[in-house]
Amino acid sequence: MLDIKQIRENPELVQQRLNTRGGNFDIQPILELDKQQRELEATRNQLQARGNEIAALIPQKIKAGSNPSSTEIATLKEEGKSVKEQISSLEPQEKEIKDRIKEFVLALPNLPSESTPVGKNEDENVEVRKWGTEYIPQNKSIIPHWEIAEKLGIMNVERAVKVAQSRFVTLIGAGAALERALIQFMLNTQIGAGYIEVIPPILVNTESLTATGQLPKFAEESFKCAADDLWLIPTAEVPVTNLYRGEVLAAENLPIYHCAYTPCFRREAGSYGRDMRGLIRLHQFNKVELVKFVNPSTSFEELEKLVGNAEAILQALKLPYRVIELCTGDLGFGAAKTYDLEVWLPSSEKYREISSCSNFMDFQARRGDIRFKEAGKKGTSYIHTLNGSGLAIGRTMAAVLENYQQADGTVRIPEVLQSYLGRSVL
Repeated sequence: MLDIKQIRENPELVQQRLNTRGGNFDIQPILELDKQQRELEATRNQLQARGNEIAALIPQKIKAGSNPSSTEIATLKEEGKSVKEQISSLEPQEKEIKDRIKEFVLALPNLPSESTPVGKNEDENVEVRKWGTEYIPQNKSIIPHWEIAEKLGIMNVERAVKVAQSRFVTLIGAGAALERALIQFMLNTQIGAGYIEVIPPILVNTESLTATGQLPKFAEESFKCAADDLWLIPTAEVPVTNLYRGEVLAAENLPIYHCAYTPCFRREAGSYGRDMRGLIRLHQFNKVELVKFVNPSTSFEELEKLVGNAEAILQALKLPYRVIELCTGDLGFGAAKTYDLEVWLPSSEKYREISSCSNFMDFQARRGDIRFKEAGKKGTSYIHTLNGSGLAIGRTMAAVLENYQQADGTVRIPEVLQSYLGRSVL
């Protein structure tokens, strides 16, 4: 959530940075409502001051000899009553305006960081680096991951659709084992890098999704259990970030690093017709998520480390990838700065997103009221939150099934996974 003070004091700058995202974001209604609210507040404060003055004046006059039944005292009492009535009438007006301001502000995305490249869409994203081009397979007969998975008997789509609907898969035998191996390998790697593992709820309340920025904007992308006001999580980012919602953390305990494996659920409402086959775009998928709570002074340094943590998985698996810095027009709703990792998929001869690592700065912390306090200093400050996929399991499996395909129709298991599976070939 944007800082209303920043909007009020630097409206031109805020509007300019919002405009770099594309879309139609207008802060003028917020400014007008904020002006009304502050005027009402000023009036209410004046009335409260007069009410306090009258409350003190009446006993003073009586003590000084005024008759409690005098016209003077009666007039003061009547004025005091009128002041209270006026204050009572102003309070619901203020609340209504504050609620409208909050509604408008919650609909605004985060401001891009000053270092985020300006651009209109994904075509203007910036390639930062490539890794592992020497590992790009030279085998020209590589088939898509869903075809090799079905040939090996490790994935069944037809039965998953029967049980649920399209965009679901069932992993079988070695396919299920490979999924588990990837999850365990990723968790072990990130725990070794200093992350503390958590197993959070995968059903969360509306307040949690609002705090991390999925609501209200992305309601149609989410699965809701309406009877219980609970939502299936789109990523572990939501429950893990909300573990600290409404809390004040001690500065000396920062940074806090968490990793979490969870199933994730997304309607993919805007992607029908895209990636209908395979493991790239599913309604249900597994993911290992990395979440950080850090001091604002270190958040961009922490973002680079986060990207490195995600890259470490791809490097250990020897999967070719590239790092892309998103431009302002392609940023996610809550992100101020984002790097995407894109893994090489030989069957399509394209790099495809496998991780998105973002610095939200204080955007989520304001929505979720997550603060920190430094010892010996007055007041509190909003924390900075970061998260990234470390990695999406299905997409990683797809990359393994394609990049490790052999000419004889088998799939070689990456060396770092062989001990988890007890085999070297699928």
